[in-house]
This record gives sequence, C-alpha cells and structure tokens, in this order.
Amino acid sequence: MPSIPRLVAPVAVAAAAVALLSAPAQAAGTAAATALAANQASHDSAADRVWNESDVATVGLTGSGATSTSPNVTVSGSTVTVTAAGTYRFSGTLTNGQIVVDSTGTGIVRILLNGVTVTGSAAAVNVVAADETLIHLQSGTTNRLSSSAGNAIDAASDLTVDGTGGLVLSSTAGDGVNSSDGLVIDGGTITVTAGDDAIRGKDYVIVNGGTITATAGGDGLKSDNAEDATRGYVYAGAGAAVITAGGDAVTGQTDVLLAGGTISAESGGGSTVTPGEASAKGLKAGVLVAISGGTATLDASDDGVHSDGAITVDGGATTIATGDDGVHAEGTVTVSAGTVGVTKSYEGIEGLKVYVTGGSVSATASDDAVNASDPAYGEMQNSPNALVSVTGGTVVVDGGTDGLDSNGALTIGGGTVVVAGSATRGGGEGGLDSNGALTITGGTLISTGISATTSTLPSSGQGWVSVTFSAGQAAGTIVHLATTSGTQLAVYRSTKAFKGVVFSSSQITRGTTYAVYTGGSVSGTAVGGGLYTGGTLSGTQVTTVTAGSQSDTRP
Repeated sequence: MPSIPRLVAPVAVAAAAVALLSAPAQAAGTAAATALAANQASHDSAADRVWNESDVATVGLTGSGATSTSPNVTVSGSTVTVTAAGTYRFSGTLTNGQIVVDSTGTGIVRILLNGVTVTGSAAAVNVVAADETLIHLQSGTTNRLSSSAGNAIDAASDLTVDGTGGLVLSSTAGDGVNSSDGLVIDGGTITVTAGDDAIRGKDYVIVNGGTITATAGGDGLKSDNAEDATRGYVYAGAGAAVITAGGDAVTGQTDVLLAGGTISAESGGGSTVTPGEASAKGLKAGVLVAISGGTATLDASDDGVHSDGAITVDGGATTIATGDDGVHAEGTVTVSAGTVGVTKSYEGIEGLKVYVTGGSVSATASDDAVNASDPAYGEMQNSPNALVSVTGGTVVVDGGTDGLDSNGALTIGGGTVVVAGSATRGGGEGGLDSNGALTITGGTLISTGISATTSTLPSSGQGWVSVTFSAGQAAGTIVHLATTSGTQLAVYRSTKAFKGVVFSSSQITRGTTYAVYTGGSVSGTAVGGGLYTGGTLSGTQVTTVTAGSQSDTRP
C-alpha cells in the first residue's frame, strides 16, 4: 500500500455533536501511537503536577475584588493578576471580573481552583503570558467560569487542566477553552456550554483523563494549526466526555488519533438529518484518522469518519450512523483489527483504495456499502488506482445498489465476506461490481442480490459456484450448498430479497458438481451475516451446479 504524505490540509468549519466516554479495555493497535510520536510532543509532564503546599499563595475573591498576601498578585478593581511563576490557590466569587495571568518570566504558573465563581463579559481566566499554565481543580469543589462576550478560558500559553474537582464553563459567543498553543486535559469533571468551539488547542488537544460534557455551536474538540505539519492534531487516550457541537465533533487540521476512551457522537442533528453545505462530521482530519483503541459511536448528518488523506483502523470498536458516508478517505482506508460497524449511510466505506486485512467490518448503505472510487476517472471507467481488497477479517455488507463496488479491481484473498447487493435493481447493480478484474484466491465468500455479481467471475484461482434462481427469492429464504452425497458445506439465511447467489471457499473444487437446496433450517458454525458453514443438511433440493459455471434453477 502506498504511504500517504503528511501535509497540512484546510479544515472546514461546520456542525456536529460528540460524546467521548471512558473506554473499557480494548485490543489496541499501534497506528495512533506511531502518528503521535511523529507529531509535536506534549508539553505536559508529571513534574508540573507536583508542588509544595508551603509554597502555595492564597487568593480570596471577595465579589468585587480580591485579597492576597503574595507580592506576585495584584488587584485592580475586579481584575486579579498573577505576575510571576508559582502556585496560587483561588477561592470565592468574582462578579464582572477576571483572573489574569501575565508572567513574562520562566516557570509554570499553577492556578488551583478551590470553589471559584467568576463571571464577566471578558474571559473569566485570561492567560496573557506564561511559560506554561496549569489549572488544577481541587477535589470536592465545583468551579464556575463564564463569559458573555469572550472565551471562558483563554490562554496564550500551553495549558493543562487536571484534578478531580468540577469545572463549569459558559461562553455565550466564544469558546469554552481556547489555547493558542497546546491543550492537555488530564482530569476533572468539565462541563462546557459554548457559542463557538467547546475545547480548542491550536497546536494540539490531548485528552488523557477527566470527564467532559460539552455543548457548542461550533466544533467539539478542535486543533487547527495550519502552519506546522506536526501540530494541529487531536489525541484521545483516556477520559470521559459527552460533547454536542454545531461543528465537527472532533476535528484536527492534521490528525485525529484515538487510542482509548469512548466516542459517542451526534453530529449536525444526527443521521436522520440531510447533510447541508457546512461540515457536520463525527471525526475529521486533514491527514490521518487512526483508531487504535477505545470505542467510538458516531451519529452524524455528514460523514461519520472522514480524512482528506488516510484512515487506519487497527483496534477499538467504532459504530457509525450517518446521513452521508460512514467512513470516507480521499486516499486509503485500511482496517487490520478492531471492529467497524456502519449501521446507516449513503455509502458505507469509501476511499481510493479500501483494504481489509483483519478485524470485523459491517456496513449498511442506501448506495454502495463499500466503494473504491477514483475521481480522476468516470464512474464506468476502469481506474488503475481504485481497489477493494479483502485478505482477512470478517466483512458483512448490505448495499442498496452494490455491496462491494470498485472503479478498479476487486480482490478477495482471505477472510469471510458476506455481501447483500440490491434487492430491487439489476442492470449494472450487483453484490459484486468492479470495473476492473474480479479476483478470488482465498477466503469464504457469499454474495447475493438481484444480481449476485455484475463482474465476470474469474477463470482461475479459488473455486466458486454461481446460481441464478428463475424467480426472486424473499428475504429470509434459506439456501444450502452441499456435495451431491449430502454433506452440507454452507447454509445462508438471506436478510433481503435476492435472485442470484455466488459462493466461494477452499472447499469448492472447479469442475465438481454440487447440490443446491432451499428451505429447512440453518445449522453449523455461524460466521456472520446469516452465513453458516458445516452443519446438517435440510430443505428441498432445487438444482445442481458445477463449480466454475453459471446455473439456473428450475423449481
């Protein structure tokens, strides 16, 4: 597979909603970690979260002002300013005021929130200058920061949020949290209501802990540095969040990387809403989406998972319902482990090249369930670049037009593939549809539809049988394939109406005659999508078929 070059791509602003929840243990891949290691390193370190209590300066907010004995805290009306690195514990209420950090020297500024309420028109916490800033949420406290015209928290430095306390952020017109550098969330129970973006870090957003509940008119989690190819990424490694946004749920100018946690998204009103002009995607990246762990459940009016470059899934569990494409990459989609389930979509999985080498993939689509599309070629032209390749794992797809559709080649070399093509449309629509060559060299395959395949079945490679019934068969029909001596090889209970069936496995020998039965019951080993292997033969024989040639039943 060709590599996808790393480049900085523009990110469209739009509408979406997401829930990022703490993940159960998942088999994790390495793609997200590899991409993270190639990006700008996080500023966060364990040493940032360690301090001596004797060094903590206390600041008491008194409603219209504040008191403190620290020489590094100045008070001017309702504006309280920290002027040097150090650790400061704030408590109390500040009305129509602001906490400002303006530290031009070196060292970290730690703001310990110990039951704080700050309201005003400007940012409630405004970091004008600092080497680095930590906001620590003290255990057992709830802290409320609100702004009617700006961001609730605005930081011109790298920013970390941690602790076990609560943080409630409200911004009528701006962001909940905005950092013009990097942003790390390590802990806390954080609730955000924002007119624009919920949580933004220009260089990166890293979520390694905490519980986030956010509602935003713009994007949910966002990083948008367009000047540096190693920045502008979002990484989720752990933590819990529920985010409802009017823009993309999770968007990275370069990468969106999931290694842990659980994402549940309602984007742009969800999959029942017709996609508009504005982007309303669940996960969106300019270069790479890598899902290596955790659980993602995305309900999007736009694409569920989208990349202008590549999408790699090598772990975790991802479930998608969408009004557009479930998984869409302008380059390559690769699934090597984990699970991907598209329950509702226009096209289920689309890319220039789609590789399934392992894991479990299921997709239901009103158009093509899996589509390799090359915009440089017409729909009916054979593209040398487009490819659908399945060499491992389990693939179960249901397409309103085609099941597996490639504008180029279509290759089945391993794994288990169960395809239900159009139940009503023939004439170029089939379970298997490729403009280029169809190759079957391994695995177990069953394809059904009004046409089980519109591609020419291969004259070499693994054996196959093809049956076209003289009349359409109803959804729920059971079809058995057996040897002429009565040994059942496979049985399939259809999920929708069909007329044609193609079956291939290592048990099929070219030139050998097999018996086809209908009715009876299913038995054997369930392999997915209504297909079973082995088992006890039942039903009524309707025809025989010779492997490697077409047969029509005459019931």
